[in-house]
Amino acid sequence: MSLDQPVLQVALDLSETARALNISRLAVDGGADWIEAGTPLIKSEGLDAVRSLRRQHPDKTVVADLKTMDAGRAEVEMAAKAGASVAMVMGLASDSTIRECVEAGGHFGCSIGVDLLNVPDPARRAREVASMGVHHVGVHLSIDDQMSGRSPFDVLASVVESVDIPVAVAGGINSETAPRAVQLGASIIIVGGAVTKAVDPKAAAQTIKNAMLSGRSVASDLFRRRTGEDILNALQQVSAANLSDALHRGGVIDGIRPVAPGLRMCGRAFTVRTAPGDWAKPVEAIDMASPGDVIAIDAGGVPPAVWGELASNSSMQKGIAGVLVNGAVRDSGDIARLGFPAFSTHVCPNAGEPKGFGETAVTIAVAGREIRPGDFLLGDDDGVVVLPGEIATEYANRAMDVLEKENRLREEILQGSTLGRVMELLRWEKNRG
Repeated sequence: MSLDQPVLQVALDLSETARALNISRLAVDGGADWIEAGTPLIKSEGLDAVRSLRRQHPDKTVVADLKTMDAGRAEVEMAAKAGASVAMVMGLASDSTIRECVEAGGHFGCSIGVDLLNVPDPARRAREVASMGVHHVGVHLSIDDQMSGRSPFDVLASVVESVDIPVAVAGGINSETAPRAVQLGASIIIVGGAVTKAVDPKAAAQTIKNAMLSGRSVASDLFRRRTGEDILNALQQVSAANLSDALHRGGVIDGIRPVAPGLRMCGRAFTVRTAPGDWAKPVEAIDMASPGDVIAIDAGGVPPAVWGELASNSSMQKGIAGVLVNGAVRDSGDIARLGFPAFSTHVCPNAGEPKGFGETAVTIAVAGREIRPGDFLLGDDDGVVVLPGEIATEYANRAMDVLEKENRLREEILQGSTLGRVMELLRWEKNRG
């Protein structure tokens, strides 16, 4: 297999053939060269998905991402007869399985690619499978590993240098990173979500293809995974609902509500434990917390108020991102006019007294949900979600993934459908038979 210029392969990692066909048509219009029936699509729809893609794109290379580990001859034969131009086998498969795939591919006119996902020594395995006659190898970082901020480029150059056959690369590639993939020697640039989750897949494919060919990256706020200080930027883009979905419908602090509609907060927790009505430690925390922090106060979940307009004004002067009170807030109208993000279990007019009981920078529990110093708190009209600091990188990225998928679903609905029809909901109801 020789390639005159870099190939843009769009991976259709969806569950429904109808959606895959719609997106693939748009992607091809935007310049996609190869169309991949992703593993989720094949598991959901079987090889009929490949047949459908072949009918829609008779002149395009159709890749069946079988992830074959056994029964290589049978799987390649079925894929080829369904219309696949390329069938993918795992590099972790046995040598005998890979050889069977190559032989079957020769009989049925199907090229064989080897996916190096989770191979301990990708360069070495690439050389081994190249000697068996495979047509290309793929450096692949799984979706789940992408969420921790890893990159497929860490091993790409070493694999390219180790073989004389084309090398594909996959793993969160977008318009920013596609040019680098080409510069590192990849011949096949596999893009999934940056096209399939885009509001306009045609424009997304076109932008990525142009970036590949020109060598000039195009900035993207979406479809990239974040680490370090960039985690907060991701959380600032998503909703509390997005984050709860990412946490498997978890993280919600029950009973906490904003004092007014439209308030939103996001930041690391500076925690306070105080006695009911004792507002000394909450106010002291304003001076102790860092700009961008959210002050999280456990005041026993009962009135009187430990927070009001003056504390909110003070927080705004300090750059505090918001306050969460397991207890009462007062001056709610003034706080709403200030636009300060205040969330609480209660609102009442009467304040307590500053007695000084309590402590700061300790683990607190609100509605049974632990909040530790440094955890992230995200609040909006729906309520507040806590994201533990040790898993923040992964689940901030997963929340972005939820947001990106919803952006695409919304566009499909606005084209004249409904959520139930787009997702084929009746078909996916749990089979209890």
